[in-house]
Amino acid sequence: MITLQRRQLVGHDILLARHGNHICSMRVDRSSGRVVALLDDGTVDSAPNLIAPGLELPATVGSVLREDWKILAASGAVAAGMCALMVTAAVALGSMTDPTTIEMLSAYTIY
Repeated sequence: MITLQRRQLVGHDILLARHGNHICSMRVDRSSGRVVALLDDGTVDSAPNLIAPGLELPATVGSVLREDWKILAASGAVAAGMCALMVTAAVALGSMTDPTTIEMLSAYTIY
């Protein structure tokens, strides 16, 4: 079940416990799975971002978009194509000037 809530970054808590108010800035290094902190004396410290490597974290909106972008793009393209097809059909049917054809199409739903 997708909860789509913000993930709690364990590395932030570890670094705050280690250094407290001496942290100038923090950033998440997603490639290595760590949180990196710049301290006020110019040194850098990092902490792992996971409690356990095999732990399944809840999905967020960003993680779903990163994992499923191909499916979302394909379904968006199909929806845009169907919309264009329907608009083209509506314009083509609206431009018919033969009254008998229009009457036949409107009476077709009776049967």
